[in-house]
Amino acid sequence: MYAVALNYLGKDPNSRDPKDYAAATDLLIKLRPYVRKFHSSEYVDALANGDICVAIGYSGDVLQARARAREAKTKVNLAYVVPKEGSQVWFDLFTIPVDAPDPEAAYAFLNFMLKPEVIAKASNYTKYANTNSAATRLVDPSVRDDPAAYPPAALAGRLFVTTTKDQALLREVNRQWTRVLTGL
Repeated sequence: MYAVALNYLGKDPNSRDPKDYAAATDLLIKLRPYVRKFHSSEYVDALANGDICVAIGYSGDVLQARARAREAKTKVNLAYVVPKEGSQVWFDLFTIPVDAPDPEAAYAFLNFMLKPEVIAKASNYTKYANTNSAATRLVDPSVRDDPAAYPPAALAGRLFVTTTKDQALLREVNRQWTRVLTGL
């Protein structure tokens, strides 16, 4: 939320300046009375069921909520939009821990998942894009042609990647976030 708030305020979403985070906290506290709940995953079902009308969430989650609403034949019509100011881009990835008990099995799994026909099925199921260009033609057009899943260049140009922060700044941001959550 802080990267998005900083970006909205015209500040660097990767700022290291505590004053920028204080400004973002002020903004978020002003918005706080209009927020029903802070939760990182419950919004999927809540959107699909029509229990909430707006959520900040991951594109794939919102697209899954839309698919659930359609499958249930509800009258809920969901759309995913990126603010005109832009937003944070995120990535799912596979990694192998340095101390993995069976690295060969891990590599075999990665090789399996990277097969175009496999990763395309994963994208069709999750509604998340993948970067395997050989799989693109195998992804269902309803996913592949959806700009919420595969953003066009103009939209992608408004997205930003966040970077890690040092522990002192993270502690301060966590304190400020607690103020936002509690409304104090």
